[in-house]
This record gives sequence, structure tokens and C-alpha cells, in this order.
Amino acid sequence: MISSKSLLLNILRTSTTTLSVLPRVLTSSPLFSSKRFTSYSTGNGNLQDINHKNISVELSKNPKTPLPYKDLVFGRSFTDHMLNIEWDSKIGWSNPIIKPYGPLSLDPSSVVLHYSFECFEGMKAYKDKQGKIRLFRPDMNMKRLVKSANRIALPTFNSEELGECIKELIRVDKHWIPQERGYSLYIRPTFIGTQAFLGVGPTSKALLYVICSPVGPYYKTGFSAVKLLATTENVRAWPGGTGDAKLGGNYAPCVKPQIEAAAKGYQQNLWLFGKHDEITEVGTMNCFVYLKNEHGENELVTPPLDGSILAGVTRDSILSLARSWNEYQVSERKITMLEIIQASEEGRLLEMFGSGTACIVSPIKEIRYRNLDIKVPLDPKNPSSNAGPVARKFADFLMGIQYGEIPHEWSVIVEE
Repeated sequence: MISSKSLLLNILRTSTTTLSVLPRVLTSSPLFSSKRFTSYSTGNGNLQDINHKNISVELSKNPKTPLPYKDLVFGRSFTDHMLNIEWDSKIGWSNPIIKPYGPLSLDPSSVVLHYSFECFEGMKAYKDKQGKIRLFRPDMNMKRLVKSANRIALPTFNSEELGECIKELIRVDKHWIPQERGYSLYIRPTFIGTQAFLGVGPTSKALLYVICSPVGPYYKTGFSAVKLLATTENVRAWPGGTGDAKLGGNYAPCVKPQIEAAAKGYQQNLWLFGKHDEITEVGTMNCFVYLKNEHGENELVTPPLDGSILAGVTRDSILSLARSWNEYQVSERKITMLEIIQASEEGRLLEMFGSGTACIVSPIKEIRYRNLDIKVPLDPKNPSSNAGPVARKFADFLMGIQYGEIPHEWSVIVEE
């Protein structure tokens, strides 16, 4: 009798019949090639750019008391202040202002509310044992925000200057940063188009604002490996789309599949693409596979930045560290579910994990794919462990850098 796994392998190997035997809702998308609009840039004419030296501070008259560490829930409580910088196509960027945290005032016809002119970033500030405030590779977040803005025709800006403004906001609300390993201050720069206009085109007004939220450790009781539902009915992104930009519009469509996965007992979706079911991302994280390849070499694999994968800061950090350690082959290449199944069948699948700002690494223990359950090994030396040795090493090393325990240029001191 042929097992279900063997039958599936045979079907996947027959690439010419994959689409007819295993249908999906979307396998390709026509590319939007015409460039009808030109985005605004502060490099044009005499438009004013962001300048942190012109920042003003309006302190809150009703400061709040930070919550006890045990009560911190991600994204539920916010610091006393926020950073606001407005942009107008006629003058450029206004002077930055740090003011009390509060509601935004938007016209009901603002383009962000109708056409999703919105992008954002996610980063963290940490306090080390000496009380020094640190940021982890903030330059990468700032550059990625510029890239995301450019993708949706929002104005560009000097990323270094915005970084300096954010540092000042952190200094103002520094007492909100928890001083304990695993805790941090989550920072959310957000950029929106605010022109009151129902036409589709580049906005003539925009607002860049930054809010902060104290957060606890992603795993409060240690690692908790997740189970994934590989989705073939929906796709997160596609070549020529916006998957490589951090846009709000990329996230809302993923919520319904996430709810459906949770109802079936899975913590995240494994996003696949194409007729060969290529692995792309895990939920809102980048994906890594550690396996012994067909040449007998240990290899760490992550999908390439082909325009549909978000260039994660943690992703880049893991790749850089792995290459510097030179302990195994490191590859940015396409990897399919067929390769995962074959590696699992032959005992060559060693670990899988997601990576991101919130969790650093999130170990994976099981994947449900087309009615097949694929078990992913964790730590062969410790059956009770919820993380494999490779995932754990990355998590420990990166946290060591973030909290100043391991000296590294990626850790930027904001205040001594």
C-alpha cells in the first residue's frame, strides 16, 4: 500500500500536473508595469528635509505611571509622548515636535483612509545592566521605511535625521523602558498620506509619527515551539507586488487566514507561493530551514529577497552571524515543500524557525501541509526542549548584543 506521504511526493514531483491535481486560488498575478505617477522627494527643488536640530518638546501635563512588568501586553499601553513631523508638497518637512500622546485629527477624505497610503516600522529600545539605553541596528529600520514610503509614492526623507528625532523621543520617555532582560520599549514609526482628496494619485500632505509601547518577553516562560498550517488557498505576496515593503495593506488580508489556522489549532500560517509551493514567510516573520542537503552538507536556508519577501532586520542579522561563524553552509535560495518533505522522509530536516523583531526566533515543531503532518525536530539531545540548538544560539547571541552583554557595532547607545 502506498502511504499518503509517498503519494504526495509523487504528485509534487510531477510538476506538469501539479496545477491540475492540486489547484490553488492564485498562482500568478499580472504585473502593474505602467508608471502613471511620480512620487514627491525632498531632494526636488528647495523642499525642507527633516532636521533633528529643529525639534521642539511639549511635555505632558498629565504623565502616567508605567505598568508593572507582569501586566505588560504587547501594544496595549503607550508612553506619555509621541513624535510628529508633517510634510507638505509645497514646503517639504515641518519642524519635528515631541508632544503628549493623543488622537490624530484627520479629514474623513484623507487618502490613507481610502487608498491605504500607509507604511510603518517596528524596532526596540533596550536598557542594559548599567542603565544605558540601546537601539539595535536602527539605521536599517530607517532605510527600510524610506523604501516602503517610496513604494507607495509617499515623500522620502533623510533617514539619519529621523533616527536622531526618534532617539530624542526615547530620551524624553526613557523611564518607560523596562530594565530587565527580555523587556524592552517597542517603537512604531508610522507614515501616512493625509491629503483630503478622493482621487487616486500621490498625496500632497503626509504625517510621520512615532509612538512607543513597553513590552515584555515574547516567550514569558521560555521558548514555545509553534505548529504551522501551510496555506495554499491564499498568498501573502507575489513578484512585482508589495511584499518587500512594510505596508499596512500587507497585513490586514492575512488576518482571516490566521483566524482560520488558529481555529484548527495552529499558531501561524506558512505562506507558500507558485505551482511548486515555495516557502516564503511564517506569519509575519521570515523563515529559516536548517537541514542536511542532498550533498550531505549542513545548510541554513532562507528564501531570497526576490521582491516578495520582507528584508527583515533580524533576518539580515542571522545571515551575517551565520556567515561569520562559518559552521555550515548559508544560502538565500528558493526552497519548496517538496524539499522539506524529502528531507523529513530521509531524516535530513534538522530545524525550522521564524525570525522577527518581536520574537528574535520562533521555533517550529510541526507543519500541516495538504492533509500531511510534517514533524520538525527540535533538540535531539533534549526531548523536552522547545527550541533546537541553532535557533537557541541565534536567540541568545542576538539578545546578548541587544542588551549590551556582547559588544557589537549593531548595538547603538542612545544615552549613557
